[in-house]
Amino acid sequence: MNNKYLKAFEFRWSDVDANQHVMHSKYYEAAANCRMSFLKEKGITMELLKSLSVGPILFREECSFRRELYGGEIVQVSFELLKAKRDGSRFSSIHEFTKSDGTLAATLHADLAWINTEKRKLTAPPAEVIKMMEDSPKHADFIFID
Repeated sequence: MNNKYLKAFEFRWSDVDANQHVMHSKYYEAAANCRMSFLKEKGITMELLKSLSVGPILFREECSFRRELYGGEIVQVSFELLKAKRDGSRFSSIHEFTKSDGTLAATLHADLAWINTEKRKLTAPPAEVIKMMEDSPKHADFIFID
C-alpha cells in the first residue's frame, strides 16, 4: 500500500492560542490521533493491544510549521511510515497537515517503538502488528533501518 492514510480534523476554538491560530500542541495531538485511528481501522484496537501486552511508545516528535491554521478550519492529516526496523520494533512516521485549498501547513515527524506493557521493556511487536506495519502506507523516501 503506497497511498497516504488521511484523517480530517476540525480545529476548535479551544485549540486556538493568544495569537489567534491553532496552538502548537494541537498539531502533536492530531498526529497521535491520526496514528491511533489508522491502527484501529486496521484492527489494532486498544483492547487487542492490551490483550497482547504491547503498545506504541513515542521517543521524539518534531513539527515544522509552514502556514497558520485557525479555529474552525478543517485540515487533512496524513500518516505514512518513513522508516522501520525489519522486525517492526522501531519505526518513524511522517504526518502532513494540508489545508482545504491544498496548502501544506505543517510536517510532523515521529520516532516510535513498541513496548511490552507488562515487562516495561522495548519489544518486537506480535504478528498482528507486524502485518499492519507491512500494510501501512510508505513514504516515497521509506527505508529499512538496522
